[in-house]
This record gives sequence, C-alpha cells and structure tokens, in this order.
Amino acid sequence: MKKIISNLNYQHDNHILPFLWMKGEDEATIRAYIKKIHESGIGAVCLEARPHPEFVREGWWENLRVVIDELKKYEMKMWILDDAHFPTGYANGEIERKYPHLRKRYIKLHQLDFVGPMNHVRGLIKYAISSPEDEIVSVVLMKRVSYDEVDPSTAINITEDINHEMTVSFDLPEGQWRLMTVVATYEGGETHTENYLNPIDPKATDVLLEAVYEPHYEQFGELFGDTILGFFSDEPRFGNMHGPMGSIGRWDMVLPWRSDMIKLLSARFGSDTSDILGLLFIDGGNKAHELRYAYMDLISDLYAENFSNRIGLWCEAHNVEYIGHVIEDNNAHGRLGYGAGHFFRSMRGQHMAGIDVVLHQLLPGMDQGYFKSMTRTGWDGEFFHYALAKLGSSLAHMDKKKAGRVMCEVFGAYGWAEGTKLMKWITDHMLVRGVNYFTPHAFSMAPYPDKDCPPHFYAHGLNPQFEEFGLLMGYMNRMANLISGGRHQAPAAILYHGEAEWSGEYMLMQKPAAELTRHQIDFDFIACEMLEECAIREQGIRLQDETFKVLIVPYSEALPKRHIAELLRLAKGGVLIYFIDGYPKRYSEGMMDEAARFELTASCQIVTLDNLVPELGLQKISEISLSDSAPYLRYYHYEQEDGDIFMFFNEHHRWPVDTIISIPLVDQPYAYDAMGNKVSDIKYEVVGEGIQLPVALEPFETMTVIIPRKGHQDYVQVLPVPTDNYETVLVSGPFDVTFLSYDKDETYTKTIVTDTLKPLCQMAVDSSFSGIIRYVFDLDVPDSGLVELVLKGVPESAKITVGDVEIGTAISAPYKFNLSKAPKGMQKIIIEATTTLANNNLDWLSQFMVLEDQGIVGPIELRYS
Repeated sequence: MKKIISNLNYQHDNHILPFLWMKGEDEATIRAYIKKIHESGIGAVCLEARPHPEFVREGWWENLRVVIDELKKYEMKMWILDDAHFPTGYANGEIERKYPHLRKRYIKLHQLDFVGPMNHVRGLIKYAISSPEDEIVSVVLMKRVSYDEVDPSTAINITEDINHEMTVSFDLPEGQWRLMTVVATYEGGETHTENYLNPIDPKATDVLLEAVYEPHYEQFGELFGDTILGFFSDEPRFGNMHGPMGSIGRWDMVLPWRSDMIKLLSARFGSDTSDILGLLFIDGGNKAHELRYAYMDLISDLYAENFSNRIGLWCEAHNVEYIGHVIEDNNAHGRLGYGAGHFFRSMRGQHMAGIDVVLHQLLPGMDQGYFKSMTRTGWDGEFFHYALAKLGSSLAHMDKKKAGRVMCEVFGAYGWAEGTKLMKWITDHMLVRGVNYFTPHAFSMAPYPDKDCPPHFYAHGLNPQFEEFGLLMGYMNRMANLISGGRHQAPAAILYHGEAEWSGEYMLMQKPAAELTRHQIDFDFIACEMLEECAIREQGIRLQDETFKVLIVPYSEALPKRHIAELLRLAKGGVLIYFIDGYPKRYSEGMMDEAARFELTASCQIVTLDNLVPELGLQKISEISLSDSAPYLRYYHYEQEDGDIFMFFNEHHRWPVDTIISIPLVDQPYAYDAMGNKVSDIKYEVVGEGIQLPVALEPFETMTVIIPRKGHQDYVQVLPVPTDNYETVLVSGPFDVTFLSYDKDETYTKTIVTDTLKPLCQMAVDSSFSGIIRYVFDLDVPDSGLVELVLKGVPESAKITVGDVEIGTAISAPYKFNLSKAPKGMQKIIIEATTTLANNNLDWLSQFMVLEDQGIVGPIELRYS
C-alpha cells in the first residue's frame, strides 16, 4: 500500500500546524522555537497573534520576517490567526475606531400588559429605549393567552401611532393584552465581543479583510500559496449572548439583526413579518415555531454567505486557504450566542472542516452527560464524546471543498496536569473518528511558567515530556496520512438536528450517535440540505463518496417542507429510514400535507432509542461484528485505492477489551504499528466471506489493521506474529531510584533504594517534584525468541535502556518493550519515567483533573519464550 510505504520511508505529508504564540520575542528565541518545532517532526506552524503588542504594525512584520526566514530553512509552512483579539471578529480594533455602525446589531423585546376594553389610551414606550442609538422596529398589540404566550391572530400593529413623546395611542379591546415593542439596538449582547463586527453584514466582514488579510498580502503576497498557506479564524460567533444555551425560543436573549431584516425575513417566511416579530421571543403557537425556523434559516445563511464564504472567496482569489472553527461546545453549533447558527453552513467558506477540544471538554470516561468543570454550565460529555469529532469528519466527507480534510485544535488549556499519555488518548479519539489534521495548542515563547492556557510543549526546554511529545507528533502524522486521500466507509447516516431544534421539540443527534458508537456501527452526520444531493442506490443512499445503508432521523416534531419531501423521495425509492420516537408532525413552515405520510412507505419505521441497535441488527446494517460486547471499543474503516485500513481503539480508562472481530474482507491482514512505524503479521482466520481477528487491547491501546489488495503487499520488512506462549517472571528489587528535576542540568540526585515500587508520594521526595524519575536494577536477560519487559502502573511515559542500548519509549499503553535485540545475560536496566509539570505548578486549570501518582506504581514483568 502506497500510504504504508510512504510512512515507512518517512515521506508522508505534514498534518500538524501547532499554535506558536507571538508576544514580540527576540529573534534568537523565535528561531530557537521554530527549530524545536521542526525537530518534533512538525512541518508547519499557525501564528497566534492575539498576545502580540504590535499586530499588523512594524514589530509584527519584523517578527514575521524572522519566522519566515527560519521556516524556509526547514521547508516548513505557515498559517496566520486572523485577528488581534480572541475570538475572530474584532477586526484589529477597526470596527470600534472607524466603523461603529458595522458592529453587531440586535433586536430586543419590551413587553407591557394591559386589560381592556379601553379607548383613546396611550402606552408609554420610551423605556423600551436604553440608548440614543436604539431604534424602534415595531409596536404591536396581541391578546394574551397566558403569561408566556400570545395569540398572533389578534395582532394589531400600531407602529405608526408613535408620537414624539415616545408614547403610542390605541384603543384596547376586551380582554388581556400585551404591548410588544421590538427595538433594534447595539446593546445586550456578549460583553466579551462588544465592538465586534456584525457577521451578517458583508461590509463589516470587509473591514476584517482590509484590517488583517490585505496588509499581510501587501507585505508577503509573493509567499501566499507557498510558505504562507492561509488564515485561521478562531471561534467567530453571533455573540448575542454569552454561552452555549442560545436556542431560539428557549432562552431570553437579544437576537442578531441588520437594517433590511424585515424584508429578508418576510421573503423567507412567505408573508409580512412586521406584525409578529415578537414571536421570536414569546410563544405564539405554531406561528411562533414557523417564524423562528424562518429566522434561523435566514440568519445562518446570512452568516455563511457574508462572513465565512466571503473570507473564503478572498483567500481563493489570493492563492491561500481559509481554515479554523466555530464554537461547537455543549450543542452551541446549531444555536445563537456562542454559535453561528448551523455547523455545516458556518463552515461553508472554509477549506477544511474544523473543530476544537480545549478546557477538559474531552476526558476518558466522562461520556455520560454533563460533568462539572471550569464552566458555569459544565461540559456535556455525551456531546464531546459522541458528536463533536464526527461533526467535523462528516463535513469533510460531504463537502468537496474540504477534500476530506478536517482539522482539530487539540490539547489546549487542560493545565500542566495534561501529559503526553492523555494527549495520545485525545489524538486517538480524534483519529478513530476521522480527524486527519491537528493544531496542537500550544508553543508559548513566554518565560516559564506562562500562566496563559498551559500546557506548553517545550517551555524553553523545561518540559520533561518534550521528547515524548515529538514521538506523539510522529505518530499523529503517520496515522493522519493513512486516513487521508481515500474514502471513509460507514453503514449509517444520522440527520443533523439543527433545523429540528429551530422548529419545535427535538432529540439531540448525539443520542443515536452514542448508541451506534457503543455497538461499533459507524456513521456520518448529514445536514438536511444534503438530502437533496443523495442518490438512491441498491445499497442505500450515495452522498459524495459515501454510501449508507440506513438513514436515522432523531425525533423531530417538525422539519422543513422541502427536506421532508426529500425524505419521502428516498423512502419511496426503498431507502431504509428509522425515525426515533415518531414521525414529524408538521412542516417547520406550517401544517403538513396529507400526502406527507411516512407510515405509507414500507421502508420507514419508528423505533425507540433503546430499540434502534437491535432493529439495525435485524437488518444486518453493521459492517463489523464482535464475539463479545465492548462498548468502549471504537473503530474506523478507511479505504485507499490499494487497500483498507481499520483502526481500533480501546477508549476506556480501566477496562481491557478482549474479543474476536469479524471483517467482511478476505485479503491477508497485517498489523501496522504507527508509533514504532513497522508492519507485522497478524493472527487471523478466514471464515466464510470474511476474516476473524482476535483483538486484545489494554485501556488506551490502539490496533491498526491494514488489508492490502492483492499485488500491493510490498513492504520492506514484515515482522512475525508475536507469540502468546511465554513464561512470565516478576522482576524484583532492589531498585535504585534517583531524580532529575525539570530545571536541573542532567544531574540525578537523592538516591533511594527500595525493594518495592511505590508512588512518588510515598517516597521521601519533595511533593513539588517534576522531572524524570530513574529506576536502575539488574536483570538477567534470557537468550531466547521473545524477550519482553512489561511495565504496569505507569502514569505517564517510560524509556528503557538495557546496558548501553536504548530500547525505546512508550507514552501510553501497552508499556511493552521488546528486548530481543538487547544485550543478554546480567544487565543493568534503566527505566526513566517522566512526569508532567503539574506538581511544580499546581495551576488553576489542573484542578479539573486528578493528579495521578508519579513514577512506576505497578509491577514489572519479564516475559520470554
């Protein structure tokens, strides 16, 4: 297989672009850091601009010239974060300084209740206005149904009856009435993004292009498309409220606006909306649902066209690409506030799909709903485990512009307690869901310890795990290379729930996603508009390069009319569609036609969430099968032109996996070790029209199986199948234990002699110790076939040396070291176990993770055959 050969020859493409924080450092420091990034096996950087004191001024240009000169030495590439402040949208302050009319605009609702009948009365509405820049959009009376609901059929528009005293005259009919004043305002949004550009106004986006993008082109245009690959937007958003809860109709918030919105909204809605704008804020039966759907449909399209796509087109015209990510956190991806309205639309102009994981959002075992963390609302572990990465990879598979590429910003702001073991777990979590580009967060050139969002990978040479970080980067690049340039294979598609959330009651898409994931049924999310591109095939539906046997629709009280028509088209064509907990009851735009009845089509079926997987089993939807249940075993099938790749990952933090996996391919499989970069034979049996593989994985362990097409098994060297017939001897002490502090010069101090392995906290060592713990002991290494040293209870990484021969380093399970080529007989064994810098810092971010025991806290076994 070509991809394996390129990996074995270290000739793969670069898939890593870490943040390099630019704070105005001196030339020597910048050059030293670029060199260290290169030595880590990384081929690009993404310059983080926000800490720099002279962004888009001469000090910035001087620093960039140094960066570019150093990058050219190593044939490295560069991306540029596209604003002076976080998140993107500040436009380097130009909105605030020169174009305040282009900052984010909103509408708000002011409500007063009165009882009629009363004639010739006035309502005092001047208190709806809180700023000289506020403008009244409409004033409407509606009859009250309850405190939280009005009757839109009773609407009386009295906007023209406002007088100069800011009162409004009207006759009040019989009953309880609400006076609703809709006001356009610049106030009431997220404080953090005040004076940011309005992302639905093309003129505002042009200010960002003029303030940041064009000056870079003027300075370095000849390098665009060569050394400079493009720009990175970081978490642009509507920002009409703070946080991820901005679900329309469910949260009290101002709403994004622009001056021609009534005209645009009325065209989208199908009739004049001037009388019913208040229904965006208060319940009004189905009419409110219909208006909110039209509004969200419009606002997400406006964001896509006037922000994301506008920047993407500028980049294309200047021979670079546009990448980055919006905020997806806690389901914000389909909402306002932190969100940009609709994940798939928000990425329309970008050339890679993009997501991020920061601030402990993704932790082993934390997949059962919300858990406490540094945010007020906590983190939705179910979303981060079962939806986030698949959102990104699904978009990469479905959008030709993305060319199968999805980038994830990883590792950021977990605190110093995050070591390379957790980083590898996060990496594997992403890889096994199809993520193939990475932005590690971050290299900071500030003096250690920089308190800004640690960990920092190099820390001026003080991070004890920097060598292991380089090993992880090599692994990341090789695995990402394997799952790029080909085609993902999955049997199921799940409909994205964004439109359903805008329209009424709905089910989060991660609910069925979690069920499928725990039963090894792979899937992609597809957006409603993608249904129109689906072709009916004998195997199911074809969308771009993906073929799905079944389409799963999470419960949706309502869906858009044109998308229900597409679902009916697919159903009548024989496509198997499962609706969880019920069919849609109405269109997002109104009452459903009698003809739109899914129960009349044989291929549609209602299932409960609990019964989804058993029903899929009856239809033989699964691609692979297991002899034993393994709810935390993840898999990813990727097809290259000359063979297939299966990645398996035990995602659980404590439970091992021991099962037999059946795969419906009959060519000979091999095991590929991406960390060691070697291929070996693997045990398997041909059974019927497939093969069966025994798979035993320790917690955090991965297994990559490659199945080349016949004629493509051209490897430099294939290692034999490791034997499982061996003798096991428990290694006994004494162990000489010494310590190398992170800030010392290769001087190990304080020897402790112990007969038992114990954690650092039980040794007479300063509790703030961070660095390397060295264990030295004698061992009679047998001269036999397999000789293996197995370490149990290693919290982080471990490096083994036998005599004068360095055997290798492990940064995650399994901690197995092959000693077959080591010197035999009585030898001095050296184990160097690294720690994180958490003990030295006890930083604020590290409190959200347990601080594991350091050192080797479990037994050591010698295995030989």
